Amino acid sequence: MKVLIIGGVAGGATAAARLRRLDERAEIIMFERSGYVSYANCGLPYYVGGAITEKSKLTLQTPQSFNSRFNVDVRVRHEVTAIDSGKKTVTVKDLEKGTEYTESYDKLILSPGARAVVPPIEGADSERVFTLRTVEDTFRVKSFVDENKPKRAVVIGGGFIGLEMAENLTERGLEVTVVEQLNQVMPPFDLDMAREIQNYIKAKGLKLALSLSAKAIEDDEKGMAVALSDGSETACDMVIMAVGVAPDTRLAKEAGLELGLRGGIVVDEHMRTSVPDIYAVGDAVIIKHFVTGQPSLISLAGPANKEGRIAADNICGLDSAYKGAMGSSVIKLFDMTAASTGINEKTAKALGIDYDTVVTYAASHAGYYPGGTNMMIKALYSPVDGKILGGQIVGFDGVDKRIDVLATAIMAGMTAYDLEELDLSYAPPYSSAKDPINMIGFMIVNILEGRVRQYHWHEEPDLPRDGSVTILDVRTDAEYAEGHLKGSVHIPLDGLRGRLDELDKGKPLYVNCRSGLRSYVACRILSQNGFDCYNLSGGFRFYEAVMGNPSVDESAKGECGLKM
Repeated sequence: MKVLIIGGVAGGATAAARLRRLDERAEIIMFERSGYVSYANCGLPYYVGGAITEKSKLTLQTPQSFNSRFNVDVRVRHEVTAIDSGKKTVTVKDLEKGTEYTESYDKLILSPGARAVVPPIEGADSERVFTLRTVEDTFRVKSFVDENKPKRAVVIGGGFIGLEMAENLTERGLEVTVVEQLNQVMPPFDLDMAREIQNYIKAKGLKLALSLSAKAIEDDEKGMAVALSDGSETACDMVIMAVGVAPDTRLAKEAGLELGLRGGIVVDEHMRTSVPDIYAVGDAVIIKHFVTGQPSLISLAGPANKEGRIAADNICGLDSAYKGAMGSSVIKLFDMTAASTGINEKTAKALGIDYDTVVTYAASHAGYYPGGTNMMIKALYSPVDGKILGGQIVGFDGVDKRIDVLATAIMAGMTAYDLEELDLSYAPPYSSAKDPINMIGFMIVNILEGRVRQYHWHEEPDLPRDGSVTILDVRTDAEYAEGHLKGSVHIPLDGLRGRLDELDKGKPLYVNCRSGLRSYVACRILSQNGFDCYNLSGGFRFYEAVMGNPSVDESAKGECGLKM
């Protein structure tokens, strides 16, 4: 059997290694148009920033090492320019020699990846405008920063690559402005969670230009600047274009393969394309979203690796199927960690999925053990049966651990009742006896069982201020003085039982505290005394992170709301 693989990195290289482990006699040839067959895409920004200091650390395998270990004929700087599925041949161009030749195949795997999107704006072809997709891109950026010592940079795009590059350029001493046409950074996160990220990175020195797009890039003898959609200009010395990626599917289209969403390659659960004996994996393929069941393009290394393995399995006669992905991801931003999995509110609303959310603040480990930090956790669940649909976490320590537990719970079809029962490891330096994931389960079950009802930050502005409802704040006097909801009545929790006669049982009570815990206790007291009450999800701390403090000048706000 002769197998050709077009493209290396995560999907192609994984497929090649798996093929060899399953079939020692197969002839395997892998073509890669760049100079690197297997490299760490996700590590590229950190080489620019200096966290990774050696070029060699970016390359996981060389053609020589891959051949020695797996007996795979790796041909870098070779670009496949055409596929003839009828003759089962490909046309290959040797980019070093400039020559072309054909190669036959029994099975073909496409792993072309995705290309960086460059918007059609004037000046985008400047030598001081960079994308970051390949190792060669990274070396260009690093060399420019090292040699030219730029002082200011504009990053166009506030997603993963954009913010990682913004962080690393800031670490190099540059003044960085991030331009994002959405009203938030990090699209996988909902606006409320993204606000916490934004508050933090602004405190770290990043400038954010949200709800704006770049209209032109000026680069002449007068200097360099990015013209924005509001008519303003941002001066800079370099531009990073990080607006996203698109499936690189020219070859597939010309070969007659079925394409779908955003030009991605249509595959079945076995990674087979619409053309016999041609498989496709990685960023260019359309897969099923595990939660929604909808066709999706998920450009992440984890899914690409799994897809490569599954394609190899099926070529070798194993009945291996891909169940889909849900975009589980994590990002480091200075000292902060932000992670998400499953679906967010935007997706649920767009698809008409019935859902509700809970928000909590939880310590990374036992409060009495030194060094603990807070995590802001948001979980989406089905109000019908408590099935977990998605999760977002912003914090410092322990974020990755908890998002992985939530991702596992979603893949297993678990509900909030299951989260309550999870037997998770505990020692004071690592967690609490009731882990934050257990707490998420407790909160959702309390709502499902009717022990408490809640209201959300975006519903607060619509609460009537005509006396028909009571907004009750149960925090301490000092906390209340620092800021509170407009028109709220203040009764600290510890004195609530003795002051119930001050409240009108004929009016609904909308209760809040700092994080939602004391107000939950207050609601239990009130509901058992005949009051109709609702708890503010996430508390005043979450409300303030999203909406700002209604009683304090915004310029006086601190770094972020995740202090212990």
